[in-house]
Amino acid sequence: MISQEDLEKRIVTIELRNKRVEMDKSWEVSWVRRGLLILFTYLSVGLYLNVIAVPNPWLNAIVPSLGFLLSTLTPPFFKRLWIDSHKSLDRS
Repeated sequence: MISQEDLEKRIVTIELRNKRVEMDKSWEVSWVRRGLLILFTYLSVGLYLNVIAVPNPWLNAIVPSLGFLLSTLTPPFFKRLWIDSHKSLDRS
């Protein structure tokens, strides 16, 4: 039989893990993360375009950065649509 002390330790361990998982989820959808990824995308594309001598590299680097921003905004919308459509299937 498991002692109460062991059960309490397991509960504390699970609660700590849950907090880490919640923070990871929060980070994944945070605007800070998105902003950093957009910035890094812009800088890396701008540097690359500059190295290969594309005219207006920093202006042209905006397009892939905005594309990335759009790609991070649309999945939550489609995820909600998908979940809503599958909720009706679960009820049948």
